[in-house]
Amino acid sequence: MDKKIAITVKNLDIYYKDIKRFSFARSGLNHLRGVKTFHAVKDVSFEIPKGQIVGICGKNGSGKSTLLRAIAGIFSPDKGRINLHKNSVSLLSIGVGFQKKLSGYENIFLSGLLLGYSEKEIKDRLNETIEFSELGDFIYKPVNSYSSGMYSKLAFSITAILETDIMLIDEVLSVGDIRFRQKSYNKMKELISDENRTVLIVSHSIGTLKKLCDRVIWLNEGKVEADGKASEVLNKYEAYMKTLD
Repeated sequence: MDKKIAITVKNLDIYYKDIKRFSFARSGLNHLRGVKTFHAVKDVSFEIPKGQIVGICGKNGSGKSTLLRAIAGIFSPDKGRINLHKNSVSLLSIGVGFQKKLSGYENIFLSGLLLGYSEKEIKDRLNETIEFSELGDFIYKPVNSYSSGMYSKLAFSITAILETDIMLIDEVLSVGDIRFRQKSYNKMKELISDENRTVLIVSHSIGTLKKLCDRVIWLNEGKVEADGKASEVLNKYEAYMKTLD
């Protein structure tokens, strides 16, 4: 019997408005120039079975992070559809998901509630989340005072302890000090060993994708260039990137 499908992406298109120049008058926005539409994701389709670990590779500007944010529900498709088949989803990405004026402690509760956990369930996991983050007293300080490494630690800790059916990971395994990166990597391997958890990982690290992923989708200029076995797709991607040097 075939595995259940966790994620369906069908003919997905996402556009950005790219504003080049603007000026302000006393009364507000006065002049706008160079508004261009950028086609970030172009007719992308794929299905991911429940429990599969999928990497997404591509050079900068290829639409990787935009795709993850669309699956997380942050961006709405301009065309096409995304179906998560009633699975819960979390996005682990620097700069996304926290209320910057609230403390790390408060953001743990807010994130948990948004993921569908009850207050009791969050409290039951609270000490473990704080301990894993290694933030000490900074957990009670506003997130806008955090370094990128501290932000990453908090984001990873919340996602790792408040587990969801689908985990979307955008580059955060490469942020933070060496010891925490190894700790995060080990925790990620533990989390994805659950055959019911579906994981999408965006990373520029070929080594990470080869070690963690069963399958890789290569995005190029917003389109799917290749989709298949991790080693095969990544070898093609590496060869392509060498032609750009």
